[in-house]
Amino acid sequence: MTNDDPALMSALTTEHFVLQTAISTASSEESSRATLYVKALSSSLVALGFAAPPSPAFVPLAATVLPALAVLGLFTSVRLVDTGVQNILCRSAIARIRLYYRRLSPRASDYIVAWAGAAENDAVTAAAATMGIGRRRDWLIGLFTIAMMIAAINSIVIGAGITLLATLAFPLGVAIALGLLAAAVHLALFYLYQRHRYRTRPQLPEISP
Repeated sequence: MTNDDPALMSALTTEHFVLQTAISTASSEESSRATLYVKALSSSLVALGFAAPPSPAFVPLAATVLPALAVLGLFTSVRLVDTGVQNILCRSAIARIRLYYRRLSPRASDYIVAWAGAAENDAVTAAAATMGIGRRRDWLIGLFTIAMMIAAINSIVIGAGITLLATLAFPLGVAIALGLLAAAVHLALFYLYQRHRYRTRPQLPEISP
């Protein structure tokens, strides 16, 4: 059993609370941003539906709305990657504090369950375990984030915009192919960006046994 300064315990408890608040704030921001984008998208689709051909307003409306949606989706997904990285960092810091709690008494480990089993000393591994990351293959990690969900929807928006633009100069089949290609390229590039951000995020030093 450790006999550390009570002031340290008080500080760690406060830090634990602050980190939990930061995680809650980041999660709330993720939800708000994703909801804002989806609402903007649904409203725009309704407007485009009312202005569908043969209405002459469809082309200028689509030329205005689709690029705006694409930019909004890009900004939203990039910010969601930021909050995801912040979430892992906060969870990693909490994992370090939990390890301290587990060392307070020989019986503490019976009540404070390890997040990552034998790898509990590794705060990053422990934090990843709470998010289910440790149970997935490495290349699958980035496919199930909120950021990737928004990026996937935004890829469809970009593909639709490219298709509509391409129909002005190419046959419909070619325009559809260009739209699909643009959507796939956008999604692949965003996946690589997100993977890079998660792999190069700041690392906390390991805790000595």
